[in-house]
Amino acid sequence: MTPFAIAGVQMHVAALQSNVEGMIQRLDILMARFPWTQMVLFSELAPYGPLHRYAQPRQNDAVSQFCEAARRHKVWLIPGSMFIKGEDGLVRNTSFVINPDGDIVTSYDKMFPFRPYEVDVEAGTDFCVFDVPEVGRFGLSICYDIWFPETTRQLTAQGVEVLLHPVLTGTTDRDAELAIARATAAQFQCYVIDVNGLGAGGVGKSCVVDPTSMVLHQSAGQEDMFPIEIDLDMVRRQREAGMKGLGQVLKSFRDRSTDFPVYDRNSGTDAYLKTLGPLEMQRQGTRAGLHVDVPADPLQTGVSIDAEPITDAAAPVTFPFADKISNG
Repeated sequence: MTPFAIAGVQMHVAALQSNVEGMIQRLDILMARFPWTQMVLFSELAPYGPLHRYAQPRQNDAVSQFCEAARRHKVWLIPGSMFIKGEDGLVRNTSFVINPDGDIVTSYDKMFPFRPYEVDVEAGTDFCVFDVPEVGRFGLSICYDIWFPETTRQLTAQGVEVLLHPVLTGTTDRDAELAIARATAAQFQCYVIDVNGLGAGGVGKSCVVDPTSMVLHQSAGQEDMFPIEIDLDMVRRQREAGMKGLGQVLKSFRDRSTDFPVYDRNSGTDAYLKTLGPLEMQRQGTRAGLHVDVPADPLQTGVSIDAEPITDAAAPVTFPFADKISNG
């Protein structure tokens, strides 16, 4: 068994003031209660909240305080993420990995900003993989990244055994995201440590999932600290012998008999995707994607003033792929 104790901290995040002091206080409490913890993960944008007008320079006081706290407690610390304004003037959603000596060993820029909502944020292009000596290999993805399995595929192809996933999800798709976290763990035979915030930082429901897709911990909608001891040998055994002695999915992918032309932007395979319209914010009453022709005159819609249906004059609805289907 190769045990390693990771704690998630699900906490209230304010949008209009710094949360750094509160994060360090919770870290102090966590380490007093659970001194065996070896790594601590906070939620996405926990230090300064979700507004990128509070973007910080790469060298800032918060990072210095987090480094000192990691050194004091002798833990690996990933303090969620924060908006960082680079020397090029662009804002990125950046996560730092700090080791028990208080040194930044690597950082990661969110690869898939939540567009069109997360506007004016530059996408990262580099993956984040790091080793914890004598333990195993870890990787980072941030929130919306996990919706794109290619990101986890890249990380696990490089040997990542634990996916650290800070999240800021305060929307109605949180349950879908939890389903994706479980599916990711099973598909890529890895642990998923998924930490959401509260208040301006999300709706909570943080979770830890093992490589069999079993949920080891599920937070509710209140503050929570949850240290979980994971076993990296379980990952290695499952990848070699299969989940429950069954699917060996990483090896099956390795030994695949086909490549995927969709990843060649010049192949034309993704022509359908180009029909989906621009990536933009929806408006009230939008019928995007439905291709519905709605006459301007209400008497022509098939509904009378008294709301009685006039079935003979129903508005036409067109289906863009009907011709292709009927013609084979």
